[in-house]
Amino acid sequence: MKEYKPYKEGKVRELYDLGDSLVMVCTDRISAFDKILATDIPEKGAILNCMSRFWFDHTRDIVPNHMISTDTADMPEFFRTPWFARRSMKTLKLNMIPVECIVRGYITGSGWAGYQKDGHVCGIPLPAGLKECQKLPEPIFTPSTKAPVGEHDMNISMEQGAAWIEKFFPGKGKEYMEKLKELSLALYKKCADYALSRGIIIADTKFEFGLNDKGEFILGDEMLTPDNSRFWPLEGYEAGKSQPSYDKQFVRDYLRQHPTDTLPDEIIKKTIGKYEEAYELLTGEKF
Repeated sequence: MKEYKPYKEGKVRELYDLGDSLVMVCTDRISAFDKILATDIPEKGAILNCMSRFWFDHTRDIVPNHMISTDTADMPEFFRTPWFARRSMKTLKLNMIPVECIVRGYITGSGWAGYQKDGHVCGIPLPAGLKECQKLPEPIFTPSTKAPVGEHDMNISMEQGAAWIEKFFPGKGKEYMEKLKELSLALYKKCADYALSRGIIIADTKFEFGLNDKGEFILGDEMLTPDNSRFWPLEGYEAGKSQPSYDKQFVRDYLRQHPTDTLPDEIIKKTIGKYEEAYELLTGEKF
């Protein structure tokens, strides 16, 4: 049996090169404030992978995605073990565009902090008098650079984004930046509307895109998981205060009060419970 080792490791994911394709594995690691914690969240990787699979299927009418299969029977023998099951996805190889495509539908987190300072979010002026966690008149696209592990992403304007992309794709900066915005907003609007019908508010999220060998835009990485999005329960939602969440904001809140890289059992259990609840509400399936 041929053994494989990851050729690239992110905060949560590991990538294995099969030659003509990749296997992306979602580990149980969790990161917060750009730091990987020492404590794992059991079964988290499987939930992330299954949730991405659901959203990829849900949005094929907007843009193709990189998913080939989540069945390890379609992968080399090395991956056909209980640990890799459910947490692995065979994907296309893409030439990734180094931009985090962030969409905000509600004002919260760093966006709220910026708005309180000068009425702007990532350089975008917003109406006066907004409350914390209020729904924005329209979702906004606030991209950032894609930073290596351990470094901070940098917010960029459309013009800065075009110049940034130009370094990697000469002559395509402005065109690609506009396409990223168009696709990101379309994906967010469709998925946020669906989630709302299932009792979940998607406050914000991020997407990543790459190009296939034909130069076509393909949605990659993960999609609308508790690791890259803020999910709030619709029930009890009220602007003007922070919201309870289904995502890793629960971990962030704990770490703000307890600066550490480990989590107690109580926080682990509550966190995985939130992930499972979000998955089951959104997909209608028991995890």
